[in-house]
Amino acid sequence: MKKIYTLFGALLITAACSTDLDQAPTNIASADSLSDFEGVLNAAYWYQTGSTTPLAIMGDFRSDNALFDESPHDEFDDFDGGVVSMEGDFFRPFYSSLYKSILSANSVIDNSDDATQVAEAKFLRALSYSKLVKVFGGVTLNLSPSPSTTDQSILARSSAADVYLQIETDLSDAISVLDNTGLSTGRATRIAAQALLGKVHLAQGDASSAESVLASVVNGASAAGISLLDNFSAVFASDLNAEIIFATQLTSSIGISDYSGDTFNVWYAGGNTKADEIPVSMELINAYTDGDTRKSVTVDAAIQVSNKYQTLGADQDWIEIRFADVLLMYAEALNEGGNTAGAATQLNKVRNRAGLSNTTASSQAALREAIQHERRLELAFEGHHWFDLVRTGTVDAEMGQSINSNYYIFPIPTSEIFASDEVITQNPGY
Repeated sequence: MKKIYTLFGALLITAACSTDLDQAPTNIASADSLSDFEGVLNAAYWYQTGSTTPLAIMGDFRSDNALFDESPHDEFDDFDGGVVSMEGDFFRPFYSSLYKSILSANSVIDNSDDATQVAEAKFLRALSYSKLVKVFGGVTLNLSPSPSTTDQSILARSSAADVYLQIETDLSDAISVLDNTGLSTGRATRIAAQALLGKVHLAQGDASSAESVLASVVNGASAAGISLLDNFSAVFASDLNAEIIFATQLTSSIGISDYSGDTFNVWYAGGNTKADEIPVSMELINAYTDGDTRKSVTVDAAIQVSNKYQTLGADQDWIEIRFADVLLMYAEALNEGGNTAGAATQLNKVRNRAGLSNTTASSQAALREAIQHERRLELAFEGHHWFDLVRTGTVDAEMGQSINSNYYIFPIPTSEIFASDEVITQNPGY
């Protein structure tokens, strides 16, 4: 059993009301009678598990990294709104699990007297909203552990800008309180909050702010015990290793919140008939050059499946942020700020670990392309690629077609729309 769940026990916060946003968590005791909120906090961690495989599917199968080959899942390759047919497969469990994590976090934030617990909860709330906003755009902001079950107006979606502002506030609060002692047990830490804040700044196109906070991560990594592992394959051979800044811990002994299908390692390996035999695109396979040690770890070119998560299988943690991701984000931020030499230095750390020579890109435009290419190879099947394409404005160029921007994000679950009496609105195109 993963350490983070040892005190989770029987405390599974369950759905009680009409939507996943307005349910008051049903605990073993009411919030005002609890004195120890560690179980509620652990529930907030556990609910993240339900978002992992849906995020993997959206990040890789929507992009040109991976392919579905059976209806209706092949709608992911069509940009016409057809993915709404898979609401119950991916979007509903993703949405539901994250709002349950938010409700649990809100309970800790509002009621716990333990400053570290509150800071961890703010990190988890920020993590939840960072996933929701990149998948759906603006969403409902709920900061209460027991929102009204009668006033539906509180469910109205906030703008993406307002969601990001709340994420930044929560992460700044978490950074001011947390240290890095939780790295060994997989709990929220200062360096994880800093790394997520840098990612959030980049998502909004604020390279200057991202550069500053990511510099703190890179410069403080060694003291925190974070580093690039010498061998790329070792990153996926054990959980909570020195490259992992934060991961959502998965364990077959407890199970996964809301999502009930095959886990991401099965999808990527071609173990589900919806992506049977050849889930990995030849375009990705051919993008790896000779001598790149990541290729054999990431893909089996002969049968077009991914090898990346086969060592640990169902007990493989979902990596939210690792150090190579940070180095590439830092390179991007430096490059956008005009520091091409500094950007190349960070990029080369990742390339050299993969057995590749230093980049030959020297101009800002060439480095921008090189960094994004490296992100695709380094982070393949970690749920990033589609969102990187959207963030960098390279969807059409990469996908080889003109795609309506309505389909850069995904459909809000219709069950939530109807349960809110349509106060929650659908994204255009769906």
